[in-house]
Amino acid sequence: MSQTTNRPTLRDDELDPDLAEVSRLVIGCAIDIHKALGPGFSKEVYENALAYELRQEEVDHTLRWTFDVHYDGENIGQHVVSLYVDNRFVVDVIDSMGEISGFDRSAMRARLRAADIGLGLMINFNRPRLKDGGLVRVLNPDKIDAIKGDGSAHMDDSDDHDEDDD
Repeated sequence: MSQTTNRPTLRDDELDPDLAEVSRLVIGCAIDIHKALGPGFSKEVYENALAYELRQEEVDHTLRWTFDVHYDGENIGQHVVSLYVDNRFVVDVIDSMGEISGFDRSAMRARLRAADIGLGLMINFNRPRLKDGGLVRVLNPDKIDAIKGDGSAHMDDSDDHDEDDD
């Protein structure tokens, strides 16, 4: 299923430490929600649960964040993502039956570019276990320097985030 490409990716130790910490916290919250609720609910249920958990953790976020989309200098519409977290990255909650596909990743990259944001997390709660195709970190290649820490970017073919706890 995995195709070898030259997409820029960063290991967790290469991310800005504050960004890595908050993104790990979001992933931990998602795992807790998935353990408690399991698969099978609507996207809105999972979004609300994640927003609740982030409030409990006192993490700044906007639920169902809307941003403008521009084309050739013109505002051509708006797009909504599930959450905008810590004024730094977006989270897209998914409730589909399949794994997060290459198309889903490409669509997230397009949204990251449109919103001028470096990092997006995709969380598919409709999986038996989140680590089996339900958690993906997507980077905006245009923003790699802005989101990396002391390490330098390397090229590989994996954006998947593995969690052993779920």
